[in-house]
Amino acid sequence: MKKALTIAGSDSGGGAGIQADLKTFQELQVFGMSALTAVTAQNTLGVHGVYPMSVEAVVKQMQAIGDDMGTDAVKTGMLFNAEIIEAVADIISKYHWENLVVDPVMIAKGGASLLQMEAISAMKKYLLPLARVITPNIPEAEVLTGMSIHTAKDKEDAAKRLSELGVQNVIIKGGHDEDESLSIDLLYDGTEFYTFAKERIQTKNTHGTGCTFSAAITAELAKGAPLYEAVALAKDFIHDAIQFDLEIGKGHGPTNHWGYRVKNEGLRL
Repeated sequence: MKKALTIAGSDSGGGAGIQADLKTFQELQVFGMSALTAVTAQNTLGVHGVYPMSVEAVVKQMQAIGDDMGTDAVKTGMLFNAEIIEAVADIISKYHWENLVVDPVMIAKGGASLLQMEAISAMKKYLLPLARVITPNIPEAEVLTGMSIHTAKDKEDAAKRLSELGVQNVIIKGGHDEDESLSIDLLYDGTEFYTFAKERIQTKNTHGTGCTFSAAITAELAKGAPLYEAVALAKDFIHDAIQFDLEIGKGHGPTNHWGYRVKNEGLRL
């Protein structure tokens, strides 16, 4: 049984954060574990409160996994502040966890900040050099690189800049692309560029897409899949999660984490 650990915040609405990660791990037949970094009071209308865990609490959770169960892959999501980021990087190094997927969660769908600005430098210094993959959306990539991204060439330039921070592979997601017909994710492995395109689905129900996409990559890496195959499956997984809509809530509703099975196994909603 392969295992995956998510180090992230809790979404009380169940659409993003550790809830989305664990649902995705389960759907892809990987045993999911978690280290909670913060509790959010959150629903489809927005984030109504953020309550970070202490650094000690985060470290103890990670040590409990490392000392007993171990993990085949690790995903980070909302890490909130510089102190938590530095501690998380230290524990990942201590246990030599290599399949690290960093989803640099910064801003929620409703606009609430989920990462303190001074934490960005800590992420660049301590966490990104440990990452096998980083999965920013375009606004996050703009913050991390200090450049504006509008074109495909901009995405390539941004990916190169992120690679120079020590990340082995960079994926810049296309959900915020200006192309209204396609969502194109860009993968840069330090040498070559690869693209993964899907028809853009017109819906407001996209809460948790970034968490779910990176969790799917994490699950596949835990199972030993090559990176390109992991990203291709994750692209299919999140596309199906958006396509087979659940229509939950009054705002940006969650994706359907069993949408992939709806398509492939003929399940009913």
